[in-house]
Amino acid sequence: MEKQDHRPIKLIAIDMDGTLLNDQKEISLENRKAIKEAEEKGVHVVISTGRTRMTCDDLVNSLSLNSYLITVNGSEIWDENGELIERKLLNTSYIEQMWKLKQTHETICWAASVDNVWRDFFPEDLSKHQWMKFGFDIKDDQVRNIVLEELSKNPDLEITNSSPTNLEINAAGVNKARAIEKVCNRIGITMDNVLALGDSLNDLAMIKEAGIGVAMGNAQPYVKESANWVTSTNEENGVAKAIRKWVL
Repeated sequence: MEKQDHRPIKLIAIDMDGTLLNDQKEISLENRKAIKEAEEKGVHVVISTGRTRMTCDDLVNSLSLNSYLITVNGSEIWDENGELIERKLLNTSYIEQMWKLKQTHETICWAASVDNVWRDFFPEDLSKHQWMKFGFDIKDDQVRNIVLEELSKNPDLEITNSSPTNLEINAAGVNKARAIEKVCNRIGITMDNVLALGDSLNDLAMIKEAGIGVAMGNAQPYVKESANWVTSTNEENGVAKAIRKWVL
């Protein structure tokens, strides 16, 4: 459903993996140029990622944006000076429950605490850290559904994914749309002035609520169905194409 008469776009919210980054985890020259031109027009460009600052800073810094940054699926919002405005934590007891599920089903997992990204080994004492996100990567559909069903019983969890085989868990109410809405309030615009681009379920809320929600050509089917427009893939400069169509 393409929108004909949309409000002027004043903020572009862009997911990283599978969206802004190609499969080599690089930002193409075409994407960089389109972002630069949008900024020169006075449009805010906000990277909105599931990654932590530790795992996205180098790439984000390479864009030299003078704007807000949303990390860990909306758990953290940073201002244009890189100062933390807000952070939403996940209750440690839930992290312990997910760690048990990981062991029961022998899944691959990772988690983001305020001070680290944990992959191959986890701290002995989970309570010594402040947690923001837990992720499972489960190739087996049946096992993934069992874990999803178990986690869905808890109303304090926000469950999305960043690829078809994974699950990403944040505190309830944490998503990219809520974080972008807070940024909009700070700069005096509304969600109608937002162009949002993404490929996975952790991008769904912002794609649905933005004035224009764009799904990548490589996006998950449900994300494409929910978008106003589908651009080309992350390997074909889909971000640049969407910015040129809707903003420039």
